[in-house]
Amino acid sequence: MHDVALNPHHESHFESTEVVRDIVIGLSDGLTVPFALAAGLSGAVASTHIVVLAGLAEIAAGSIAMGLGGYLAARGDAEHYASELAREQDEVITRPHDEAEEIYEIFSQYHVSREAATPVLEALQKNPPAYVDFMMRFELGLEKPASNRAHRSALTIAGAYIAGGMIPLIPYMFLQHTAPTPGETTPIVLALRLSVAITLLALAIFGALKGRLLGTGTLRSALQTTAIGGAAAAVAYTLAHLLNAQG
Repeated sequence: MHDVALNPHHESHFESTEVVRDIVIGLSDGLTVPFALAAGLSGAVASTHIVVLAGLAEIAAGSIAMGLGGYLAARGDAEHYASELAREQDEVITRPHDEAEEIYEIFSQYHVSREAATPVLEALQKNPPAYVDFMMRFELGLEKPASNRAHRSALTIAGAYIAGGMIPLIPYMFLQHTAPTPGETTPIVLALRLSVAITLLALAIFGALKGRLLGTGTLRSALQTTAIGGAAAAVAYTLAHLLNAQG
């Protein structure tokens, strides 16, 4: 007992899952979509300048679209929570018997008898706010969203998309004013190769960090993220090359 008091047990849980989810959504799409676009254009055009302009335009449009999507999704979650909260607040007053039975059903899922659950039910009935909060969490599985969740989600997703999208364009930016030299690799081909290398590396690092934060396995997450991003770029490049050859 003395050792327990001196060395209390502390559990470490990751609590910023919503922020991580937003970063994952924005960064993964930001790395993949502009990467695939640049790779696809590299098979159809010979100018790195065109690839850079198209990539920047896509990043601007994509970040706005992704941010707006995150905002609307978060607003939808908040509105759904408010609607369910109002319904539960009404039902604990107008349908006390039904709500009590729902409490018993919740505890029965954990193999707790009605007799053992009754004191908890009676304590909750004396505290309506806690009663409603209990039902929201354990009956509906809903957590109260943060008041600024929608705006924060939009900015996080959009920012992560921009950050990810700039990575595959870096080689094209540095080589867009480089003139082709006869007998050597053209700037567009060199930029494509460098873009593939740094983007796959970024996807691997991002996947590893995501796996570490979420506890899903560092190596597995890195390989999965890299494979998906690489496959998207390969398909885009192949299609653009084939269409260009037919034209």
